[in-house]
Amino acid sequence: MSMANSPPMKDRIRGIFVRFGFLLIFAGFVTFFAAWNPVFLQGQNMLNIVEGSAVLLILALGMTLIVATGGIDLSVGIALDFGAAFAIVAMKEYDAGWVTAACAGVAGGSLVGIMNAILVVGLRVSPFMATIGTFFIGSSVQRIFTNGGGPISHRRMPDGFREIAMGDVMGIPLEVIIAATLALVYFVVLEMSVWGRRVHAMGMQRPAAIVAGIPVSRILIVAYIVAAATCAVAGLIGAASIRMFTPLAGFSYLLDAIAAVFIGAALHPRGRPNVLGTVAGVLFLGIVTNGLNLMGLNFNTKDALSGIILVAALALAVAQRKLR
Repeated sequence: MSMANSPPMKDRIRGIFVRFGFLLIFAGFVTFFAAWNPVFLQGQNMLNIVEGSAVLLILALGMTLIVATGGIDLSVGIALDFGAAFAIVAMKEYDAGWVTAACAGVAGGSLVGIMNAILVVGLRVSPFMATIGTFFIGSSVQRIFTNGGGPISHRRMPDGFREIAMGDVMGIPLEVIIAATLALVYFVVLEMSVWGRRVHAMGMQRPAAIVAGIPVSRILIVAYIVAAATCAVAGLIGAASIRMFTPLAGFSYLLDAIAAVFIGAALHPRGRPNVLGTVAGVLFLGIVTNGLNLMGLNFNTKDALSGIILVAALALAVAQRKLR
C-alpha cells in the first residue's frame, strides 16, 4: 500500500527540482570553483565577493521596486552616472564638503526618476519606451558635458567622501553596510508595509488596484524617484572608489541588475519581484564572476561563459516558476 500510494519517481524528481533546483545549481558552482581553486572559499575572497556585489545590489534594489510596480527601468545606469557626476562636480568646481556633495549626487540621480515619472505618469508613455528614452537623453547629456565622454577626475576629494567606498566598520567595508542597510529598508517597505502591498497589487493586477482605490499614479511617481535616488547612491560609491566620474559607467550594470531581479522573481512562490530573491540573484552573479576570474580565463572567454551561465540561470528560474 505504501508503495502504491507513493508518488512516481518522475514526480519526486520534479518536486525536488521545483523546490531546490536553483539552490542545487548555486551549490554546484560553489563546489566547482572551490575544487578548482581553494582560495575561493577563503574568508577574504568571500568578503571580496560581497564587497564587489554591493554596487550591483543597490542598483538591483531600485530595479526591483520598479519591476514590482509592473514596469521596467532601463535608465538605472544613468541615475548611477548622474549621482557620481553631480557629486564630483560639486566637490571639484564648487569646493563642497562631502555631505553636500553626497546630497548633490542623490539629487542629481533623482532627476532621472523625475523624468521617468513625467513620461510614465504624466504623458502615459510605456515604462520601457519612457526609460529607454531617458537612457538616450542621459547618455547624450553626459557626452556633451564631458566633450565626448572623457572622465572627470578629482584626486583631492574630502576624506569623508572617500570613506564611502574605502572605509570600514569593525572590518566590514562601509559600502557593504550601505548596501545591506538599503536592502533591509527595501525589504521592510516592500514586504511588510501597506505601501509595499499596494505596489505588488499594482504590479500583479493594475486594473483591480485602480478599482480598489489605490493611488496608482502617486505610487508610481514615488517609486521612480526613490529607485533613481537609490541608484545614485551606487554612483557615489563608484565615484569614491576610483576618485572620478566615468561617463556611461552605469550601463555595464544594467543587464546584470535585470537578471538578478528576474532570477529572484522566478524563485518566489508567486513569481513576483522580491528583495530576498534579488539578493540571491546578485550573490549568484558575484560568485560566478569571482570564480571565473580565479580560473584565470582570458577576457573574451570569461565574458562568453558569463553570458551562457546567466542565460542558463534565467532559463532554470523560469522553468522552476512554470513547474511550480
